[in-house]
Amino acid sequence: MTQREKDQVDAGEARNGRVEAAGRPVAVWDLPTRVFHWALVALVCAGWITGKLGRLDVHMKIGEAILALVLFRIAWGLVGSRYSRFGRFLVGPRKAIDHARQLCAEARRGAAAARLSAQVGHTALGGWMVVAMLLALAVQTGTGLFASDEIVTDGPLNHLVGSATAHWLDRIHSIGGWLIPTLVAIHVAAALFYLLRVRENLILPLITGRKRVPADATGIEFPFVNSSLALGLLVLAAAIVWAIISI
Repeated sequence: MTQREKDQVDAGEARNGRVEAAGRPVAVWDLPTRVFHWALVALVCAGWITGKLGRLDVHMKIGEAILALVLFRIAWGLVGSRYSRFGRFLVGPRKAIDHARQLCAEARRGAAAARLSAQVGHTALGGWMVVAMLLALAVQTGTGLFASDEIVTDGPLNHLVGSATAHWLDRIHSIGGWLIPTLVAIHVAAALFYLLRVRENLILPLITGRKRVPADATGIEFPFVNSSLALGLLVLAAAIVWAIISI
């Protein structure tokens, strides 16, 4: 192939890339899912900071708020909009392994050309990361309810257990203190990998709620569930947490 022919091919690919990049936007993440995501980011960061600073009174209030968000997300994962539902993004081990192999291949090849993908919602591995994070946060906030610094601050349910049990739960809580930041780091690293290597921005749709897909992509658009249901579920989750800590 002559240099002129190569230049023509490159120009054609560039034009195709621009056409594909234009694509069309589709609604992926509803407002409740986006608010949940960024509220959780803020609360987890605040919880980590207050824990390190020894502000356990504030730390526990943040933990209770996180627990309410986790309960809400579990409910929203059952009755929420299509791409927020567990049944939509949780896959079997084989698909998750295949996805991991695909990412390894992407890493070996280096940065890909900018292309749009018809894939919307969580990836195979991303779906399981959501579950891992929710489970870790549920355990972390749950054990925190029984924690005690043995000086001034006790968790709201500390009086229900003996000192030995409280100590055991506090140990689990301490493990979560490094496990959750590790999961967060993996989550952020994966988003950066997709942005820099796969050339797919996973962060922007969590702000705008929309993702650009190829113009000819079909069968991927579904209406959102009414946000008033999400508000009701959030109020119910907060009420459940309040009832628990009032025992």
